[in-house]
Amino acid sequence: MEFDKLADVFKALGDPTRLQIVSLLNSRDCCVCELVPLFNISQPAVSKHMNRLKTAGLVHETRKGQWVFYSLNRETLSKLGVALDNLPDMSGKFKELEDKGLLVSCD
Repeated sequence: MEFDKLADVFKALGDPTRLQIVSLLNSRDCCVCELVPLFNISQPAVSKHMNRLKTAGLVHETRKGQWVFYSLNRETLSKLGVALDNLPDMSGKFKELEDKGLLVSCD
């Protein structure tokens, strides 16, 4: 990987919100609307973070009707030597939202 591309990837991971998103995507694929209540920021702000991760090649985008789901590009992360096991497990955040009745379903 070229140095410019490598620097871009690490810059994308250098933002705490994006790093938390990567940790969440390590648990399961997500739609932007599921991430909005987790970070308490606007949908456009979450979309901007997702676009940054996508541009860096860290996530894949899959469209299902009007919904866009994101998943980790594990191949890229593996090539970079990013050990996802070292990220804090944030999977419980989805359960917290569900318990509060705030978990959005994008089916």
